Amino acid sequence: MKVLRLYAAHDLRLDDDSVPQPAAGEVLVRVTAVSLCGSDLHWFSEGGIGPARVEEGPVTLGHEMAGIISSGDHRGQRVAIDPAIPCGVCEFCQQGNPNFCERLRFAGDGTTDGGLREYIVWPERCLYPLPDSIGDAEAALLEALGIALHSADLCHFRAAMRVGIFGCGPIGLLMVQMARLSGAVQIIATDRLPHRLEAARAYGATHTFLSDGGGENEAVLGCTGGRGVDVAVEAAGENAAVETSIAACKPGGRVVLIGIPADDRTVFNASVARRKGLTIKICRRMKHTYPRAIALVQSGLVDVRSLITHRYPLGQANEAFAQAEKRTGIKVVLEMK
Repeated sequence: MKVLRLYAAHDLRLDDDSVPQPAAGEVLVRVTAVSLCGSDLHWFSEGGIGPARVEEGPVTLGHEMAGIISSGDHRGQRVAIDPAIPCGVCEFCQQGNPNFCERLRFAGDGTTDGGLREYIVWPERCLYPLPDSIGDAEAALLEALGIALHSADLCHFRAAMRVGIFGCGPIGLLMVQMARLSGAVQIIATDRLPHRLEAARAYGATHTFLSDGGGENEAVLGCTGGRGVDVAVEAAGENAAVETSIAACKPGGRVVLIGIPADDRTVFNASVARRKGLTIKICRRMKHTYPRAIALVQSGLVDVRSLITHRYPLGQANEAFAQAEKRTGIKVVLEMK
């Protein structure tokens, strides 16, 4: 089988490997689609993410994935693949927080191979059957939607709120949709790229502004009559977006940080956050969201299909990553033909 490995920043190679054999509790899955995530781009562009570095050995990326079970009793079943494998027995798993699992394995994190390969073995408990109405490429985006769902839970969205979304990549655009579904009366969105703001308006944003190193803050506050937003969501991975989130949030409001900063540091003006008495939450992946994500897409309440702007076969992975790195579209998907 073919497997895509990252050997260094911008050094992707398509290698040959043997088809893996499932162990107890696992099944063989033929991968059908993998969506490229911002964290994949950190690996591709920078050779790592946080303390994990590619120098420790070649990495198989890809954690937003879908496939078809190719062994066992459910052979032929199309599935979404949860990239997280919690142990199920540690303190945090037992408390219902598997995203904090002490022994969590996660696809494409540098220690566990991801889905950019023709076949993968995965625990059957981490696979979710797909309805025919959800295509393979759409199913690969269910992981991103799961993060948006978990973030929305952290936001404590309620009807008639004013919400700010700062950063309109795929997660930010899904957060726009979640805020709209929750009955927000104002959804204010910012980004550096005009085409992403256009998408945000299509998904329900009521006001959009190009981010300009904080120059947009006055306009954002002006939308709310100087009151500020009830909830601010940072989804850019940039400290400027964190600062805007804090500046835009009303006293006593809530800020949820989703983005992954390139330098592994989040910095903001502490005095502003302190004087406002803000609650700041940081999103750690997701938990218990796949069934809800599937239901939202199946019902048509959330649109993931239109987020996909580019599709490539596995053999054109270098072109796919280069396209994603340029950020001229929204979501790039590799499809296994």
